[in-house]
Amino acid sequence: MGTIVYGARQTEVTFDDRTLAHLQVVFSVKLRRRESFLFSWRGRTGNRNALWIDPSIPLYFLYEGSRQPALNPRWLEEMSIAAGSVQGLVLGVEPAHDRSGSADDAVM
Repeated sequence: MGTIVYGARQTEVTFDDRTLAHLQVVFSVKLRRRESFLFSWRGRTGNRNALWIDPSIPLYFLYEGSRQPALNPRWLEEMSIAAGSVQGLVLGVEPAHDRSGSADDAVM
């Protein structure tokens, strides 16, 4: 399980490393453009959670594993579109994808 450490209060949120790798790409693209957005997800107990992601707030991605997971271009695209919407990025289930492409094909 990887962790997002966010804000001065160092709020910690855990996700599996594969999900975290996808979130890092989407967050990085938005923040590089100086764009803020809402990020929401369901906790392990089904509770709803949300963070306002803003370029001025410290953000750290901590991975448990040492390997970079292959990225799913379809999921990255869906997440990126959602992050730019009024509702914001609501983390859902990873869609199926053709695993024949390389991880390099997923760079946004």
